[in-house]
Amino acid sequence: MDKNSLKEIIIEQQRIFLQMDLGIKRDCLNQFSKYIKNPYIVVISGLRRCGKSTLLLQIMNNFFKEPIFYFNFEDERLMYFTSEDFNNLLELSIELFGQTKTYFFDEIQNIIGWEMFVRRLQDSGNKIFITGSNASLLSKELGTRLTGRYIPVELYPFSFKEYLYFKGLSLKKDSLSVTSERAKIKRRFNEYLKNGGLPEYIKYKQRNTLSTLYNDIIYRDIAARYDIKEVKSLKDLTIYLLSNAGTLVSYNRLKNMLGLGSVNTPKKFLEYLENTYLIATVPRYSHSIRQQIRNPKKVFGVDNGILNFASFRFSENKGKFLENLVFIELKRRKQEVYYYKTKKGKEVDFLLREGIRHKELVQVTQSLGRKEVRDRELNALAEAMDELKIKPGLILTEDEEEDLSIGNKKIKIMPVYKWLLRGPMLSQELGQQKTLLR
Repeated sequence: MDKNSLKEIIIEQQRIFLQMDLGIKRDCLNQFSKYIKNPYIVVISGLRRCGKSTLLLQIMNNFFKEPIFYFNFEDERLMYFTSEDFNNLLELSIELFGQTKTYFFDEIQNIIGWEMFVRRLQDSGNKIFITGSNASLLSKELGTRLTGRYIPVELYPFSFKEYLYFKGLSLKKDSLSVTSERAKIKRRFNEYLKNGGLPEYIKYKQRNTLSTLYNDIIYRDIAARYDIKEVKSLKDLTIYLLSNAGTLVSYNRLKNMLGLGSVNTPKKFLEYLENTYLIATVPRYSHSIRQQIRNPKKVFGVDNGILNFASFRFSENKGKFLENLVFIELKRRKQEVYYYKTKKGKEVDFLLREGIRHKELVQVTQSLGRKEVRDRELNALAEAMDELKIKPGLILTEDEEEDLSIGNKKIKIMPVYKWLLRGPMLSQELGQQKTLLR
């Protein structure tokens, strides 16, 4: 690549980066304090436009006084940038901004051989932060050249608490107890449930933000990168999955639905979609790993705004949007998530585990107002609690709250918006007899 052209790009990118809006403080920012003096590379991955670059800027402003060097490899002017240009990049960074020991690289996985350059920088005593929106490409190189040399951090769109701050609503200790404050929170929750937490979209409310993101993932991150010819099938599959969040899917069913000759195609497509963080799947819990692989998986989207963009059926499927929102939060809380079916075939939405230990069972439903729904949810949860020897259980609803005891089993019913603003898991709270938000 022409060195003078690269120089112009470096100057422009550094100027734009330093002038970016810092935005609201991300919940995960404080955790980086323990990574700063650690020599390992910090790898921040997540969906496109979920705020990774802004997080880099927040890290720089909060933890570094000395100059840093920032470079974004997503720039279309870098089409002919290769691994041979890394030396020029490093030389120009010193020429323009002086010697630094801290480097921030956005979407560096776009360049073949990036991991050798990053390792060389690390071996020279530099601190490196990198971001990426493709889990597979990052993990492939990290797992070979950089094994044991990096700290992974997954970033998701705004949490509900972050969304409230973004909208200018400050949480106080008694916010959920004061009627007027609680009403404001609930109004914002209804927005968040439908619009999701992608910063740019909730700021400007332009649907083309979501359509551009969707098309970039389909065409650039998947079709072009993996040389896919059946782009229509890929699009049809993606829309189907996003429109059916919370439902069970199998490769064979997807193959038949798309009219494909082999289950390998939907299997590959789903893997690509998961790697871009657009889609996530949840396996059915089983003691047998083979059974977990063979059983249908539950599918979810990583942001409710994208679900609403793809499905156009928010009012008809509010319960599914609630369940999807709970799943995203569980992943944000770094939970190991499964769904569970009892011996009698009753389904519980989420089983949370830690190693070999069952931690918690969670059901999600819009309302328990109808007797048949209440009986179905409670019976499934109680059966699963008996089979797995879990005493506390949780049912999350749109706006209902109740404490139940069934024998020696305790079941907490609470609104999703309150649960989103809590910290620990229910099992910890019940075990330590902590006071729940009311």
